[in-house]
Amino acid sequence: MKVFGIDIIRGSTRSRTIAPKYALVTVLDGKVTSEESVSLFRLMRLVHRHRPEILAVDSIQEVAPHTQDVYRFIEQLPPQTRFVSVTGGEKQTGLIQVAARFNITFNRFDPYAEARAIALVASQGAGVEVIAFENETEIVVSRNRSPGKGGWSQNRYARKIHGNVLTYARDIEHELQSAGLNFWKKEFKAFGGVSRVVFHVREKREDVRIPTSRGGDVQVRISGKRLERIQFRPLNTKPRYLIVGIDPGTTVGIAALDLNGELIKVHSSRQMNMGDVIEFLYEIGKPIIIATDVSPMPFSVEKIRRAFQAVAHIPRQDISVETKYELAGKYGYGNDHERDALTAAIEASRFWKHKFTSILKRVPPGVDLDEIKAGIIRGQSLEQILGTLHEDRQTIKTKKPDITLDSSDERVRILDGQVKDLRSLISELQKDIEGLKDENRKLKGENKNLKSHKIRQINVNPEIARRDLIIENLKKRVRFEEKNNKKLHKRLKRMKEVENGSPNEDLQAVKVIVDLSRESIRSVNERIGLKSGDILQVRTPGIWGKNNIHDLSQAGIGALIIGERSTGSIPEELLDLSYAEELPVIPGASVPVSIKGDFGSCDPDQLYEAMKIWQDGLDEFRRQQSEAMIDGIFKEYQAQREKQVRRNG
Repeated sequence: MKVFGIDIIRGSTRSRTIAPKYALVTVLDGKVTSEESVSLFRLMRLVHRHRPEILAVDSIQEVAPHTQDVYRFIEQLPPQTRFVSVTGGEKQTGLIQVAARFNITFNRFDPYAEARAIALVASQGAGVEVIAFENETEIVVSRNRSPGKGGWSQNRYARKIHGNVLTYARDIEHELQSAGLNFWKKEFKAFGGVSRVVFHVREKREDVRIPTSRGGDVQVRISGKRLERIQFRPLNTKPRYLIVGIDPGTTVGIAALDLNGELIKVHSSRQMNMGDVIEFLYEIGKPIIIATDVSPMPFSVEKIRRAFQAVAHIPRQDISVETKYELAGKYGYGNDHERDALTAAIEASRFWKHKFTSILKRVPPGVDLDEIKAGIIRGQSLEQILGTLHEDRQTIKTKKPDITLDSSDERVRILDGQVKDLRSLISELQKDIEGLKDENRKLKGENKNLKSHKIRQINVNPEIARRDLIIENLKKRVRFEEKNNKKLHKRLKRMKEVENGSPNEDLQAVKVIVDLSRESIRSVNERIGLKSGDILQVRTPGIWGKNNIHDLSQAGIGALIIGERSTGSIPEELLDLSYAEELPVIPGASVPVSIKGDFGSCDPDQLYEAMKIWQDGLDEFRRQQSEAMIDGIFKEYQAQREKQVRRNG
């Protein structure tokens, strides 16, 4: 396999003054064959001349700074050349870390050394392929000349050009049909033939054996269909090796690390059986070690280990809770099951890390260290591992796996029949889709005509449009006023009920309020109204403040009855505030209130007696205030007198 690795020496693709210069290193079958300095133009010429399987870079920005430049760059490459970023796609890793995985070191200040490292790691399968086009190819056959402004032979000249375009398009259509490719075309009619024909082929660009050409009256342009967003596909599809810790039980905890000890996945669930756990692990990689935090290994974990033929890691004794918190704390986990599984995986990773250290020093550069570590875990020697890797490479180069299906197998025959049925169904659905697209285009045209007709009517009659707008606004206003009128009617009805008083004239009418919060006071005022002299039954003091008590006092409220026949005392702060605002506050135990909805009633004599008690408290409060004021004045005079005596000696 031939690989081109490039790294920028100077300049930039973004610069308008200094053109970029690249260090180009060629690697053939894992060996460096040439190194040279090239411009971007010469690089493309060498790529088309040698047609390498991979053109590798460490950053796409070095050859294509913008997304549109990436599309153009990949379109210029030969079909069999893959454009690869060795540091990754959306989530990137530094080139030093990527090279370290294959035991490759380099001088990061030397562009040729970086290009050499890029080519070597790409030949080992590192990095991602940059995918910019769908599996669809567009072939455009068009005129290569303009008919011009006219003359005596203008029509004959145009007929000749358009006829040649039509002939060339028919030849291409015949080649596509002979190759058995699935396509559809669109022709643009012109005088004497066609001016342009577009073929949409449902195959990759490299599978369409029609070259781009330009000459005479006709030009042919071949291009792939662009993806809406650039995609990245890993070069190496082999699953990564995992160190897996499992905590069995009603809730299963799973933690997976790679062979470098980096966290891959932590998960827990109450609904996972053994088959679900095995399927979950297959999706994220290939477990090489199955670990547990207890000794001996539980039977369910042992069965999972056998399913993967993995190596077991069992601690010498059960890991303590303190050790679990210490090991798993820096990674993060969601519950105790994930913590235990993560601890088992970390313990196994640490155990094998010490064994890797001495052996990896003898590994030659350019070898995947994960494969070396996996072989060491399986119990192989370094020589056996290197020999196996060399044999695998030779097998890949010389032998292609031949997969055949036995047609006599009943299951294979059934599946073949289902595939045929599905293909015919897909063909019918594609025809239906085309019909629906045509119908959609017609309906869009009709809708556009109706909209334009309505706009013309509005423009012709602006006075009607203005009046319609006024009518709509008036309707909204009427609906608003009707709602407001209903609210006022309800409020008036409740206020009349209060004005009429209780059916028993011997009782005192009382209005009920939930608490002394501002929202409750506003709600009662909106429903039944509050006026001077009203007696309020407060079910619970709730949230109260000086401003709320002050507002009730200013509104002329007659008294507040606190609590529903409770024996609890009124808060001292609330009682002092009632004296200050001269708003009577009476405990509910002294004046029982019979409540029905927003209203109630109480015995006037009991209310009078409770008011007298509150009035006595008010007189006592004022007396204490006066005494406190006189005492303060006396103390202030005494302090000033002492200062004067000290000053005069």
